[in-house]
Amino acid sequence: MQRAATVAIVFAPMISLQSYVQGRWITGTGDPKTLHDPATEAVLGDVRPGGVDFAATLAHARDVGGPALRALTFAQRGELLKALATKVHEHRDELIEIAGKNGGNTRGDAKFDLDGCSGTLAFYAQLGAGLAAQKHLPDGDGTQLGRTPRFWGQHIFVSRPGVALHINAFNFPAWGMGEKMACALLAGVPVIEKAGTPSAMLAFRLAQLIVDSKILPEGAFQFLPGSAVGLLDLLGPMDAVAFTGSSVTGALIRGNKNLVARNVRVNIEADSINPAVLGPDVESGGDTFEQFLGNLAIDMTQKAGQKCTAVRRILVPTDKVAEVQEALVERLRAVRIGNPLDGDVRMGPLASSEQLRDVRAGMQRLQAVSDTILGGPAAIRDQGYFVGPTLLCAKQADAAVLHELEVFGPCATILPYDGAVATAVDLVNRGGGGLVASAYSDDRTFVESLVHGIAPWHGRIWLGSEKTMGQALGPGAVLPATIHGGPGRAGGGEELGGMRGLHPYMQRTAVQGDRAVVDRAFGRGQG
Repeated sequence: MQRAATVAIVFAPMISLQSYVQGRWITGTGDPKTLHDPATEAVLGDVRPGGVDFAATLAHARDVGGPALRALTFAQRGELLKALATKVHEHRDELIEIAGKNGGNTRGDAKFDLDGCSGTLAFYAQLGAGLAAQKHLPDGDGTQLGRTPRFWGQHIFVSRPGVALHINAFNFPAWGMGEKMACALLAGVPVIEKAGTPSAMLAFRLAQLIVDSKILPEGAFQFLPGSAVGLLDLLGPMDAVAFTGSSVTGALIRGNKNLVARNVRVNIEADSINPAVLGPDVESGGDTFEQFLGNLAIDMTQKAGQKCTAVRRILVPTDKVAEVQEALVERLRAVRIGNPLDGDVRMGPLASSEQLRDVRAGMQRLQAVSDTILGGPAAIRDQGYFVGPTLLCAKQADAAVLHELEVFGPCATILPYDGAVATAVDLVNRGGGGLVASAYSDDRTFVESLVHGIAPWHGRIWLGSEKTMGQALGPGAVLPATIHGGPGRAGGGEELGGMRGLHPYMQRTAVQGDRAVVDRAFGRGQG
């Protein structure tokens, strides 16, 4: 392997992004994948898929990074995360420029991504600080196992001596990497971060900052901007994979023969046709109605709709459809679209030409069963990967394609329903499992029945009401204190959720024996 110097991003022509593996930066080999400015289609650089010795990379993590992390307490690992959060925030302005240039992010979108990254790192740093000198985590209270309390059992979590491979999505190159890293590193497990290629320049610059800072022990962090094909075949039973992306790719990863044969832990966060339900009690002009409209407009335009938590299906009582359409169209038409780094622009382009092609094709499929209220797949600019906010209204709310196809862009469909909670539950659950469902109502009976009906199919349910107006971040924000993930087509995975986020990287073990030994060494507050 040939050593290569770190290349800073200055947007000179044809920068080849490098991998950081085995303690050094290397430039890849093979046919390049070109990186573009999605607003202008200008070529910025490339990623080359070959040249990385995956076996040696895994060995470096297991033999160097893992022991160094496990030698630290949770509190000491938390200090590392705190320093990383500070480093990201210090370079925020520089990173915003990169996110706009290579990712098509407006300044607001870029801040959302970057502050999500630093905020999640800081959150887990604080959790680590509260764990003091422990090197294991008690899982609940101990329990008596025999005739007397002398024979005692205690469940504990301990770090697994493996590697966490994180395969991240293109839409949140900072936040996606930061949230996965925070959990794994605090758990004592080294990471290999594989960036989503279309927006890899931001992830690459973050990797440079992490490496150059020397905050993390050697081997605790490695980075791949290109392909990880072949790496899955080398993972073992102490390793873990966390993937964010399409359900098709997620299924391929989960079905990898080596991962199945060696029972490698796999966490998938995939497609989600997220619903928003307007309750029949909500009147136009009130706080609940305004919150509903505001959150929908944000979800449809933030990151150009390229969010796994964005609303795709809008359930509206039939007698309120016309006023919802009118009010939402007014908000969407006010959104200025253009070069994302212009200060007054509120929606930029899609991330790549592939994304533009897929979004246009998806819109056309939805249009076949819907009326087009605003927008559509037609080009709105001569240059760049732009598409306008698109609002559709279903001709039949139960049309299968509406519940099966996720258009990963600024597109959502209104589904008229009769206002009955049973109908809403049926339509929502036709999505086959989701990351987040949102509901807007001040009728507690409606809300309770809806939650009980849809909770088994969703990882998170966000409730909007008069009481939450101005008090809550919208359903599109992934907060580290609660879980992110969902059943069924959403991947069946679970990330974050406070201390729960560490569990995929740790082993839960039952320790049984003399209570005086077990409770003193491994019980709550001990260790």
